[in-house]
Amino acid sequence: MLHRPRRAAPGSADEEWSSHLQTNFTPAQLADPHVAESEAILRKCVHCGFCTATCPTYVTLGDELDSPRGRIYLIKDMLENDRAADKETVTHIDRCLSCLACTTTCPSGVDYMHLVDHARVHIEKTYRRPFKDRLVRSVLAAVLPYPQRFRLSLKAAGLARPFAGLMKRMPLLKTFGVMLDLAPGSVPEPSASAIPGVHSPKNKRVGRVALLSGCAQPVLKPEINEATIRLLTRFGVEVVVSSGEGCCGALVHHMGRENQALEAARRNVDAWLKVADEGGLDAIVITASGCGTTIKDYGHMLRLDPDYAEKAARVSALAKDITEYLATLDLPEQEARGMTLAYHSACSMQHGQKITTAPKQLLKRAGFLVRDPAEGHLCCGSAGTYNILQPEISAKLKARKVRNIEATKPDAIATGNIGCITQIASGTKIPILHTVELLDWAYGGAKPEGL
Repeated sequence: MLHRPRRAAPGSADEEWSSHLQTNFTPAQLADPHVAESEAILRKCVHCGFCTATCPTYVTLGDELDSPRGRIYLIKDMLENDRAADKETVTHIDRCLSCLACTTTCPSGVDYMHLVDHARVHIEKTYRRPFKDRLVRSVLAAVLPYPQRFRLSLKAAGLARPFAGLMKRMPLLKTFGVMLDLAPGSVPEPSASAIPGVHSPKNKRVGRVALLSGCAQPVLKPEINEATIRLLTRFGVEVVVSSGEGCCGALVHHMGRENQALEAARRNVDAWLKVADEGGLDAIVITASGCGTTIKDYGHMLRLDPDYAEKAARVSALAKDITEYLATLDLPEQEARGMTLAYHSACSMQHGQKITTAPKQLLKRAGFLVRDPAEGHLCCGSAGTYNILQPEISAKLKARKVRNIEATKPDAIATGNIGCITQIASGTKIPILHTVELLDWAYGGAKPEGL
């Protein structure tokens, strides 16, 4: 029987959980490398409870099973007993945002990211979701990773928006009604920045990078990659948009659709290494931090693939967030612009990639006054498809995030992830822009339209 963790106060460290978690996997189970990895992760957990204080779902819901250590118990029970996922386990794992605030907080180094990834794959293989859930997830997996399909779906959403209220009252169509609410009022035209090709520097070449075009971002905000190309070429960096690259695989990876995620990873590895082998690469630059977290994990995701393990590790080593790469260019210090920014650090940036200072230092060097909102460690509730699949929890987190941002009284908000941009923009009238849009403006580009 599953031992239910007590519903403890945030930050408590119960004496009974002061030692490492004991596991009882059989040698046959541990012969599976995925199980062996999860077992090693489980054994690191001391159930101190520090993670509960920074977990957005525990802070919001107050249920121990919606905290990292509660989910760890559920995952341990499911994997150790080699059983199919049940409704309760799926409910609580589905509520996890994969924000990874728990990994930042954990004093024992528990690799929660890879543990919950394994759990989601196990759920996908062993649990039959209700029909409406299967339908929604299949639609998301078939549309969001493909820019042309996504653009068409957003245009169709404009026609269907008047029916959103009716759809949300119908159980089978409720989630599609939520999607209509989230869809933008207009869709930008396709941008030349997404077309494979080489963008030459304006002066002497000092570097060469590949730029991830991505899937959702070039449809929703093509100006982010446009600003990136302008800024990099202005400072002597050649930018290559690789033929054959596409979605990083994060969206399906977090839904447990591992085969689809690994196919995306292999495709991108091939595309970028072709460019690297032809002319060298200093970095693979990524402007969506959610994608960056996943691409930096390609080496792990494909570690068991003899044909791709080494190549994927090479790609992961080259992967850099745009702010990481810009920090190596030593951009000149600019005069104060008289503009105050609230910097929202995306979870995938601060917890997933451990990038906390570079974006703010770049903005300050560019002349902006930068403020940190309270509770900056808490997720805004976007989290890939989370605001579609868990709209109630997402809405609470968004409201909390917007209150904290607005309390800093900024002229604008800066962040480094498209999901956060769309989520926060739907809750405030304060302009929100990608960090690179503001840097492009500060170093000679046009003023962003959002301002």
